Amino acid sequence: MGDPGRLSRRGLLGAALALGGAALAGGCGRESSDPLARLRSGGDVVVGLSGERPFGYTDGSGRPTGESPEVARAVVAEIGGGGLIAVQVAFDQLIPDLLDGQFDVIAVGLTVTPLRCQQVAFSRPDYVASTALLVPAGNPLGVATLAGVRRAGATLGVLRGSAEQEFAYAAHIPADRIVTFDSQGALVRGVAAGEAQVGALTRIALLDEVRRNAGIGLEVTAGFTPEVGGRRVAGAGAFAFRPGDAAFRAEFDRGLTALQESGRWLEIARPFGFTEHNLPPRDLTIDELCARTPES
Repeated sequence: MGDPGRLSRRGLLGAALALGGAALAGGCGRESSDPLARLRSGGDVVVGLSGERPFGYTDGSGRPTGESPEVARAVVAEIGGGGLIAVQVAFDQLIPDLLDGQFDVIAVGLTVTPLRCQQVAFSRPDYVASTALLVPAGNPLGVATLAGVRRAGATLGVLRGSAEQEFAYAAHIPADRIVTFDSQGALVRGVAAGEAQVGALTRIALLDEVRRNAGIGLEVTAGFTPEVGGRRVAGAGAFAFRPGDAAFRAEFDRGLTALQESGRWLEIARPFGFTEHNLPPRDLTIDELCARTPES
């Protein structure tokens, strides 16, 4: 199979169909290159996924699901769109493939960082969540933060291109002690196999992995807030759009805000392990997150 990041428009539809995400009545899935115009005419939105549970993945039938796709599905329905089509790629290809036009929006709970803010346009914050560490049962190294990983001289597993990789560098963990993995599942298996002594990821994701892999011999530490440049960083995820799709992002933002304020967001997100504590404060903005405003 060729590079998923270089699919043609026709190849994109083929990949989406293979994933079972096609509701392409009348071929409406990609009739318009303007996502908002397409949705308003009853078409579909194409979401980029990377198999990250519980944020954004495809189920056994190929249906896009997880917190982010389900929230996106509700917003799309309010705009008038038909539904979602999923294209799944490696995590570190999500932003390049979005910018290359392979899909309309990244729906994997992408953590907002200043570097990413220079590349994509984020929606309003979709959720807030802490970072945690994945360690062998009993936490033999006694680590609880990235600074603790550095002091222990341990190897740290992260997703390639992830916010946690950025946080690890900010914590001055040497590059030769950072082990990168292509997927969330590979990260968990790598820690279990000893390829890395510790793993770092959003706590919600790690708890989900350990729950689904009973007997794997791993546990998740308490959540913590990473530091960058001596400041605590409020962890938040959002939907990512191409900078040129400003009207689409603005309309999506209106729908997302309405879901959060009505209580529907929590109804949608709760089955994936989210609680009211993950609902972003109303006054938390993307501008603040992009500027690395310290956590209040």
